[in-house]
Amino acid sequence: MYAVQVTSQDPKDPLAGLTITQDAPERAGNIPDNWVRVAVQNASLNHHDLWSLRGLGLPADRLPMTLGTDAAGVTDAGDAVIVHTVINAPGWVGDQTLDPQRTLLSEKYPGTLADYVWVPPQNLVARPKELEAPAAGCLSTAYLTAYRMLFKVGQLRPGQAVLIQGASGGVATAATILGRAAGLSVFVTSRSEAKREKAIELGAHDAFETGARLPQQVDAVVETVGEATWKHSLRSVKPGGKIVVAGATTGQSPDPELNRVFFRSLSILGTTMGTRTELEELVDFLVTTGVRPVIDSIWNKDEAPQALSYLASGDAFGKVVLGF
Repeated sequence: MYAVQVTSQDPKDPLAGLTITQDAPERAGNIPDNWVRVAVQNASLNHHDLWSLRGLGLPADRLPMTLGTDAAGVTDAGDAVIVHTVINAPGWVGDQTLDPQRTLLSEKYPGTLADYVWVPPQNLVARPKELEAPAAGCLSTAYLTAYRMLFKVGQLRPGQAVLIQGASGGVATAATILGRAAGLSVFVTSRSEAKREKAIELGAHDAFETGARLPQQVDAVVETVGEATWKHSLRSVKPGGKIVVAGATTGQSPDPELNRVFFRSLSILGTTMGTRTELEELVDFLVTTGVRPVIDSIWNKDEAPQALSYLASGDAFGKVVLGF
């Protein structure tokens, strides 16, 4: 079976450990008997794949490991499905993201960058005919995270304002599209003028240089950047507002400015990924509004090394997708 795997890890040269194999086992030995096989049609790349190649979150004793957390495909029964990537401990009940033993596909069990992926039956969401496979293959990581940040954790409603830090990132792009479709006032930041212009084309009401003063304070901030934007996030949210955090790609701030947090009654809320139910809601949201994930490019599966290199370059605006 064709698979994109990490066979060694290097923090400085992550792509050095990337291997394309035609001989991966179709079903790894640790896959439980009741899991379902999905023939992958499209799978998008995420920075999680690059972290695994760097050795972050994936122990070396689990190598080789098939990469990938997002996928749309077809089951052996012929059902068109979207894969929910959060894998829970047996018997877990409740919010899947709160399970202390949860993993994502490609951390303990083989991921989605392969001809086939095996998942628990409860990790499958029906793909409606209105949603094509390349778009559906973008949802389970960045778009689900953005949906949860905006509407579940952030509890934003039409007419409210949101600041999205880092206009071109996967979660930030998703939040821009979903926020505008939901009737929010959407502000974004980026150091790149070209990326600010693209964010406005996607629906942002305005885009600003990173750290610039906004025309108004916002009800919530979508924060995935970390240290480079943290102080700006604290200054930009109105008293009683929320900063929803799902990442810190530039590192953690050494000065959290706690005096500003308590004096202005700010809420700092952490979140990661989303539940299967939220993935179903996201699918319904896309079908109802007609908005779709922004796809930067679609690559053939044999071009996976080039596609991952492109993702690592930071030049992509939107999702980088593989076709199988």
